[in-house]
Amino acid sequence: MDVELLEIRQHMSQFPPFDALSDELLDAIAENVEVRYFKTGSDILYLNERVEDLYYIRSGAVEVYRRQGDLYNRLGEGDIFGHFSLLRNHRVRFPAKAIEDTLIYFIPDAIFQRLCEEDDHFADFVELERPRLESIAEEQKKSNDMMVTRIRKLLTRYPVMVDVTTSVQAAAQQMTDAQASALLVLKQGADEPRYSFKDSEGESWQMCGIMTDSDFRTAVVAKGLDPSTPIEKVISHRLITVQSDVSIYEAMLIMLRNNVHHLPVLYRQRPVGVVHLSDIIRYETHSGLYLVSNIFNQASVEGLARLAPDVRAAFVRMVQEGANSQMVGSALSTIGRSFTRRLLELAEESLGPPPVPYCYMVNGSMARNEQTIVTDQDNALVLSDAFDPEQHDEYFYQLAKFVSDGLDACGYTYCKGDVMATNTQWRQPLKVWKGYFHDWMANPTPEKLLHSSIFFDLDSAYGEDVYIEELQDLIATQAPKSPLFLAAMARNALNRTPPLGVFRTFVMEKDGKQNNSINLKRRGTAPMVDLIRVHALACGAKAQNSFERLQAINNTQLLASGVGDKLSYALEFLCLSRIRHQMIDLQEERTPDNNIEPENVESQERHGLKDAFQVLSNAQKFLKFRYPVPASRQGQR
Repeated sequence: MDVELLEIRQHMSQFPPFDALSDELLDAIAENVEVRYFKTGSDILYLNERVEDLYYIRSGAVEVYRRQGDLYNRLGEGDIFGHFSLLRNHRVRFPAKAIEDTLIYFIPDAIFQRLCEEDDHFADFVELERPRLESIAEEQKKSNDMMVTRIRKLLTRYPVMVDVTTSVQAAAQQMTDAQASALLVLKQGADEPRYSFKDSEGESWQMCGIMTDSDFRTAVVAKGLDPSTPIEKVISHRLITVQSDVSIYEAMLIMLRNNVHHLPVLYRQRPVGVVHLSDIIRYETHSGLYLVSNIFNQASVEGLARLAPDVRAAFVRMVQEGANSQMVGSALSTIGRSFTRRLLELAEESLGPPPVPYCYMVNGSMARNEQTIVTDQDNALVLSDAFDPEQHDEYFYQLAKFVSDGLDACGYTYCKGDVMATNTQWRQPLKVWKGYFHDWMANPTPEKLLHSSIFFDLDSAYGEDVYIEELQDLIATQAPKSPLFLAAMARNALNRTPPLGVFRTFVMEKDGKQNNSINLKRRGTAPMVDLIRVHALACGAKAQNSFERLQAINNTQLLASGVGDKLSYALEFLCLSRIRHQMIDLQEERTPDNNIEPENVESQERHGLKDAFQVLSNAQKFLKFRYPVPASRQGQR
């Protein structure tokens, strides 16, 4: 095989679906391709013309259109098109045009049909039309069993269930007979729709609580209660449940996040089993489980700080075992919340009970469940409206300082922008926070837009969750009604652009420190999160996680069909690349950061990064047109 054919073969072997082909099939392609050049703006395929080849982009960029003329897809190096036509009637369904000077390999139909017949992976790829980023993301998801296996797989028997009038002694006897560590308590009626169901005889029942071995010990035996006491008097009414079709991994995170060891599993509203944390540990041991348990067993800040190396080790292990970015982000955020909760418990032990109710709010990546090993702390306190600064503020300042100092000792560095509960501005009653949010949306100055970008990713780590829910409801209700705010947020989201040059090459950092690198957070994940947030605000989504926000956006007509999926795959690739490089830094005993050097990255990852950055670039171009400045404000600009 001559040098030119070797070069063709080598290039195609880097990109899916060709990267999985046998040497024989790659040779057959290289020996039969025809190479053609198209100038910028020239048509490649016309609607309804006959097609006899598969088109592979060697260099340049191509836009593919629907028959009405709307943009369908934008393709680059390593992408293919024309396969839909070859699989159907050999007539062009999607016209194509070169948007840069473009070199294309024409693969004859006979070779295309041979590839489909002899290689199942190739056939699946072209028949499902899976672009490169989607293919990578889906393969990553399949590689981790806990992410796709349903929690119902761990159920081996129906739960023990008793009526609220059952005595604690009779309930304990039923648990003993069934060798169960928990039972569910029911009452007749259907006051709470989430937990109401009908039995086989049509009677309505409602699950109203759970009783565990630990509960019997602390709530019955330790208090010396009479054995005839109705179980309704001692049960825990705090119900944390999951549906039977959630993944084992999701169920595990819910248990860790809520610090519970027993999790009732429902099919619709009917209880079908109870999963214990040990069931999940037996199924798949992950160090994160033990780490969270260790966090809540620590009695001092010093003990918590000693767990910092374990966090790094857990991170490395998760990445090595094939966890995707959503799994890593959720696990690290859960660990971060656990540190926060334990520090708050220790603070209350030291300072005494709080004078008024409060909620400890987390923001940024922890609120979105997207933390990596490189993170600082963004937090605030939402206090009861009964808060009196003169009487109560010293307590909450000391509490905030205890927690912030403790988080710093555990590896969560102080926020450089002072977005912490130790700052009086971010330690306020609920009514003040509502005033903040209303003002930021009504008067979007640069400073208020910055605050919105930080605080409109919000979640509760401890305390009165309802305070955060009220703030989330306020945002979801008001933001879609605020076109000026959305327009300002959209333009604010364009301040950080992907590092792509005119001809799809990387643009390196020029800050004097990392001149040959790209900051994947500043130039990739952060602007992607920013633009997703704008769309989520526009459609009134209450989700905080970027992937969940994209799902909510996809349920509306806000974006064209398929765009949300492309953003999801691009975000997953950028996040995973960032996570992997942080893992390498830790393994090589370097301080992990967000920078990569493209010259030191494998070819396939470089091409994946270019694809992801291109998706981001296209999405940013759309953003400013989707949210124009209202006409009444045009003259004031």
